[in-house]
Amino acid sequence: MTIATDLLQRHFQTLVDDNAQWQTLIADDILWELAYAPALGHPARLLGRVEAVRHVSWFLGAVENFRFFDLKVYPFVDPEGAVAEVKAEGLIKPTGRIYHQDYVLFLRAAGGKIAFLREYFDPTRAAKALDTPILDLES
Repeated sequence: MTIATDLLQRHFQTLVDDNAQWQTLIADDILWELAYAPALGHPARLLGRVEAVRHVSWFLGAVENFRFFDLKVYPFVDPEGAVAEVKAEGLIKPTGRIYHQDYVLFLRAAGGKIAFLREYFDPTRAAKALDTPILDLES
């Protein structure tokens, strides 16, 4: 196990179930890129602890019974890098819809903390669950 694979596993174990513990995993200057989030009106990048925690707090307030499962973590040769595939599901409280998602997450560690995340997910699934339009979609 490498530092990056350990951090990825702990990220998925604690993000929802023990958010205070998750916050200890992230660097103060974390950069979290959310490649497809702008399609939902969310930021493409979160820079720093404050923005990351605010976004996660919004997410945690919007979901219920959210869980990650079928986690697969792939280490890089560099022990500070890894990628993960994971499935997730939960209830979106404002809409009452079940959210099913597949995520791919790249992680780079620095100083034993999560310094960089790049997250990919299907914005169409999220839009349906959130009952929100996909922005900039040509009709």
